[in-house]
Amino acid sequence: MSPVIQVRDLTKDFVLHTQNGVRIPVFSGLSLDVAAGECVGLHGPSGAGKSTLLRALYANYKPDSGAVIVSHDGGAVDMATAEPRAVLDVRRRTLGYVSQFLRVIPRVPALDVVAEPLVALGTPGDAAREKAAVLLARLNIPERLWHLAPATFSGGEQQRVNIARGFATDYPAMLLDEPTASLDAANRDTVVAMIQEAKARGCSIVGIFHDVDVRTRVCDRLFEIGARDHAA
Repeated sequence: MSPVIQVRDLTKDFVLHTQNGVRIPVFSGLSLDVAAGECVGLHGPSGAGKSTLLRALYANYKPDSGAVIVSHDGGAVDMATAEPRAVLDVRRRTLGYVSQFLRVIPRVPALDVVAEPLVALGTPGDAAREKAAVLLARLNIPERLWHLAPATFSGGEQQRVNIARGFATDYPAMLLDEPTASLDAANRDTVVAMIQEAKARGCSIVGIFHDVDVRTRVCDRLFEIGARDHAA
């Protein structure tokens, strides 16, 4: 069976246009395959390019060279070169992303924030909100907060809403950027269980997990990104 995510010879530099075009190498020549049901943890020192690699996989950053092939809708899409409409379709139906920060439209209730990805896929509103409610309850968001905008929540509560939104859809692949960073032990255990359940249904996961215990419990292997040569 082909990998769900295939990274081929990926290179990324940042160019500082305000400093005479100085070029800052981030990583070079990265290659990685992620199978169905596998969780790969990105590992390396701060500044090695772990978050940059996640953003390149999601097509938030365009690499300088290389390919990011995602199995999608019976075919494959190169996220590095695909047209914006194709990228958005992959994100909507195949590739989920839980970032470190919740970015939502102001004044939209938390229940609707979590339900929105399901509604976008055609799930009726009531059914989408029902699933959203289950996830919010599982992540210990009090019901009195469900109809409030999450911009008013604490950092930990916002992150749990973010996680609920990311796991509302059963994506074939997911990118996780420190999903447990601001959580207490009980909620961390809940997120670990959710990741394990996603793997069990065949979801391919690439993530950054700075918590050693979480990394040990969810990752099948680590992908090293070095601070100097940034090669696999």
